[in-house]
Amino acid sequence: MTKANFPKIPNSTRVTEFLLTRFTDVWEIRVLHVMLFLIMYLATLMGNLLIITVTTFDWNLQTPMYFFLRNLSVLDMCYVSVTIPKACVIFLQDNRVISMGGCAAQIFLVILFATVELLFLTIMACDRYVAICQPLHYTVVMNPHICVWMTLASVLSGVVFSGFHTRNTFQLSFCQSNVVSEFFCDMPSLLKLSCSNTLSNKISIFISAGLIDGACLAFITMSYIRIFSTVLKFPTKREKEKAFSTCIPHILVMTLFLSSGASVYIKPTYDSYTNQDMISSVFYSIVPPFLNPIIYSLRNKQVKEAMKKTMKRMLYSGIK
Repeated sequence: MTKANFPKIPNSTRVTEFLLTRFTDVWEIRVLHVMLFLIMYLATLMGNLLIITVTTFDWNLQTPMYFFLRNLSVLDMCYVSVTIPKACVIFLQDNRVISMGGCAAQIFLVILFATVELLFLTIMACDRYVAICQPLHYTVVMNPHICVWMTLASVLSGVVFSGFHTRNTFQLSFCQSNVVSEFFCDMPSLLKLSCSNTLSNKISIFISAGLIDGACLAFITMSYIRIFSTVLKFPTKREKEKAFSTCIPHILVMTLFLSSGASVYIKPTYDSYTNQDMISSVFYSIVPPFLNPIIYSLRNKQVKEAMKKTMKRMLYSGIK
């Protein structure tokens, strides 16, 4: 699908609202999509809420690693709430309209949560590096005050980054099609609709996303190279397994998030559109928050044990 397939708006008419895109116009399949999205949404909320509960009330998990895991879970719950509810509405109803303000809010929040999530994942890699490679300095380097400040710095950086790109996007004029080629508003989709010169926007997105993603990926990669070289020197198999059990989930989450996000934002051109773009958007906006609690709970023995204790307490309280 290309721009030529979208309905045109006379050049004299300014766009004041947008139309989001469904995967299909077949009613039965739309209902199926809603069911799948709702299942993933509810599972994401419940899974991350369980992670938050466990890491908050289990004293064995009061460490910087689980502090950032708790923050990541809160972030993921907010992340999916930006896109899925609106998507389910447009799948079920004939009305696919989203206001200019609503579109700007979606873009701002999606970029904000995606940026902060990437920064959290990078900080978590730093936490694992210090814990495994410099254990004697761990309580000094990763003390509670520094953890809080890193969290606040990540959120503030995300706000600045998101505000900059949202402002740049909505400074453009939209006077062609008003059909957004996604089930939610994002920057690449809106750049296709602008009748302004978008070259500077594309360059700024490519450079900033490339720099941030590249810097975070380089830092995470170097951290894990040193981590694995240290872990392989551990004398016992049990120590190695314990170290790997805290690292593998983080690597899986980080790989999925970075690869799916890069496939959408770091592209040679934004002028063409295919169904693969919508699928890629699902993978970076919905799938990581959905899989995060599953990956962390299945691969981390401490989290699994804490979850079992929490479930037993809940069952015992219910019986009493």
